[in-house]
Amino acid sequence: MTMAFDAHDDTSDEALMILYANGDRLAALLLTRRITPRVMAYASRLLCGDRAEAEDVAQETMLRLWRVAPEWRQGEAKVTTWAYRVATNLCTDRLRSRQRRGRTALDDAPEVPDPGLSEVERLVETDRARALEAALDHLPERQRQAVVLRHIEGMSNPDIAAIMDLGVEAVESLTARGKRTLASLLSGQKDAIGYEDR
Repeated sequence: MTMAFDAHDDTSDEALMILYANGDRLAALLLTRRITPRVMAYASRLLCGDRAEAEDVAQETMLRLWRVAPEWRQGEAKVTTWAYRVATNLCTDRLRSRQRRGRTALDDAPEVPDPGLSEVERLVETDRARALEAALDHLPERQRQAVVLRHIEGMSNPDIAAIMDLGVEAVESLTARGKRTLASLLSGQKDAIGYEDR
């Protein structure tokens, strides 16, 4: 069965996986378009802005997803939860490899600003994004993962717990500690990044 291209918004990730496992290549394309940008953005944040490595992680995550498609059991895990968990593990491996080699992250180009913003608003948003990325880089690895998944990717604590292979209370603790550290790191920069100090 081949799906109509414009029907993809109504089809769940899990259904697309099953369709792909049954030979529907369009389902793979749709799922790739849906998941890859999110995994790449997440990996980039975990890898301190190294977009080249984030692209490698996203590609490897999707390759692994296609390998498991024939054995995919609907209802056991969300496709996105599985993909984030694989990406988390791949990023952890890369970060450990960097530590062994003593390598530092490459500078990341700023994200493309919203075209509806004025030039001043774009500069402020760019400064805020850079400040957040720099502060995230100072968090311990597990706190950074939890904070990014919860507050940037918008995932629920139970989904984060499944991705990180932790209990929900541990996720809540990591997120709370990470937020406190971020607030401390960013508190002296409020004026510089366009927030009034309160």
